[in-house]
Amino acid sequence: MSDISTPLAVREIKALDPKGGDTFTSVLLIRRLVERPTKTGNHFLAVDLGDKTGSFNLNVFGDNPAFEFFKSLREGAVVRVEAKVEYYQNRLSPRLQRAEEIPPDQLANSPLMANLVETAPEDADALWTEFQGHIAAIGHTELRATVQALFDEIGEQFRTAPAAVSMHHAYRHGLLEHTCHMARAARALLPLYPEVDADLALAGVLVHDTGKVIEYQGDLVAAKSRKGILQGHVVLGYQLVRKAGLKAKLNPDLLERLEHIVLSHQGELEWGAAVIAATPEAVFVAKIDDLDAKMGMVQKLLRQAGENDEFSDRHLGLNAQLLLTRPQK
Repeated sequence: MSDISTPLAVREIKALDPKGGDTFTSVLLIRRLVERPTKTGNHFLAVDLGDKTGSFNLNVFGDNPAFEFFKSLREGAVVRVEAKVEYYQNRLSPRLQRAEEIPPDQLANSPLMANLVETAPEDADALWTEFQGHIAAIGHTELRATVQALFDEIGEQFRTAPAAVSMHHAYRHGLLEHTCHMARAARALLPLYPEVDADLALAGVLVHDTGKVIEYQGDLVAAKSRKGILQGHVVLGYQLVRKAGLKAKLNPDLLERLEHIVLSHQGELEWGAAVIAATPEAVFVAKIDDLDAKMGMVQKLLRQAGENDEFSDRHLGLNAQLLLTRPQK
């Protein structure tokens, strides 16, 4: 058994001997903290700990001295943990030995923050410049003015917001990255589908997720706001688009069609859509949204894969384990 005292990143922890025995120290962010009952009626805490290289779950049972410690913390807290490598059902689930919180004043301007907060792989400034180019590419004057008015209002929030709490592009600048990826895909595919109005579809791509700047809150860990819980980003985005469209004097038919793209982009009612896509542009945007969301999941799993990993853990969004090795040619 080896004792690894230098703080390790999650990717390095997952590279330790899976048979167990190694102990490690790590500085990690509490991404999720949920109290759950056991089969015997007692309780345990399911603690999701992570950094920008990955995450793992730690189960802390009621008889563990750390139970009350973790129960007193909130999602977004940063902790230093010492634990022993253990696996349960082929998933890393370390046995906790010690844990302490790192106070926020010690984190200010600390290099630790760069290791904890995941950001978009692409340069955020370059993405924002590209985004402005997508707005400029909308040929219809009032549609372009509608989109511009919306981002004049929410642009600063949009630049840094995540695209989700956990499922896809769930990191700083993730919403900007996701939307730029969709715009690239849309502009590449639009020549194949002349039935789809290019200006309306591109405008729909750019505004479809704008409600997420209100739905999510939090600097280190994204969580749903009060409005996010009570209304959701689909309705919040509809409200933003309607306000901007009226300001730009967009004609009623185009405004209704743009609003419909926002209301239907989730694809299915059980996925959160307010209605099912019922225009050529809404179908187009919903399918591109689903494509980039799924590929965002794939890209993150590949980025966070260990050197010797063949398959990922089962991903809820993909409903599968992902084969991580490249094709042999």
